[in-house]
Amino acid sequence: MSHTTASQTEQPFPKSRNRGKLGAFFFELLKNKFLYLLALPAMIWFFVFAYLPMGGIVIAFQDFKAMKGITGSEFIGLKNFQFFFRSSDWIQIVTNTLFLNILFIVFNTLAAVVIAIMVTEMGGKWYKKITQSVMIFPHFLSWTVVAMFVMAFVATDGGFINQILSVFGIGPIQLLSSPGYWPLILVLLKIWHGAGFGSIIYMATISGINPDIYESASMDGASRFQKIRYITLPLIKPTVILLTILAVGGIFNGDFGMIYAIIGRNPLLYPTTDVIDTYLFRAMMDLGDMSMSAAIGFMQSLIGFILVLTVNYIAKKTAPESAIF
Repeated sequence: MSHTTASQTEQPFPKSRNRGKLGAFFFELLKNKFLYLLALPAMIWFFVFAYLPMGGIVIAFQDFKAMKGITGSEFIGLKNFQFFFRSSDWIQIVTNTLFLNILFIVFNTLAAVVIAIMVTEMGGKWYKKITQSVMIFPHFLSWTVVAMFVMAFVATDGGFINQILSVFGIGPIQLLSSPGYWPLILVLLKIWHGAGFGSIIYMATISGINPDIYESASMDGASRFQKIRYITLPLIKPTVILLTILAVGGIFNGDFGMIYAIIGRNPLLYPTTDVIDTYLFRAMMDLGDMSMSAAIGFMQSLIGFILVLTVNYIAKKTAPESAIF
């Protein structure tokens, strides 16, 4: 009787261990069915608009003809990729893309962190809310609208910047024909447009820090600057690293909406502002070849994926809590 009871008691444990991956999947699904049901609309959206279109990658390896479709177009291998690298400007275009995106990531992150710390250190509930609203508002402005304001500032005749310079007796600067100024201008516009909105995540992270830590630091005589340096910054470091890893994934994708809206087809500014996306758009508009555009788009995504894996690996070795996986 004791032997039978022992075998009956021990029997469920081997079964639970041998349930298998499929059984564990359904067990998890049933256990948290309501949470998965809430996530279902987002999962369907990503599947339809992010994963299903991946089948179109085959266009990058075809001489795609719209009349023939994907199944009827001729397969030509890697010939579409040669189009970009045969251009005499491809090195300059890739350099501009990397240079501008590195500037955007670094200075936008720094500005977002500074704004988040400044806002959280402010006193007055209503003043803080008004400040947040003012800083977030530019994010919702279309780059087309922003471009109209930019032209009013940088125009050679009657532009706001040149009007101010004329007050000090300085001649007008030909900003629309001087490419050297535009990396700085684009970085400032990027910060103005996105840093306030990007600071929301850092403000949420800072608000989640245990206030007892700050109280203990105050009792030990720490100044406000010391609390920011030794408490706030170290505790938001994982968030900064995580968002940087995600941003690196798009480092080969130029901000087409911003750059094309502001620069347009001004060849005088191409030496410092022409990026892969704007170059491909002009090529597709002029040549009408979707296969070449798809090929370079696929290359950008592949390189971005490799960079994310690389940066995530480095982060995992140096700060494991900041890695994505």
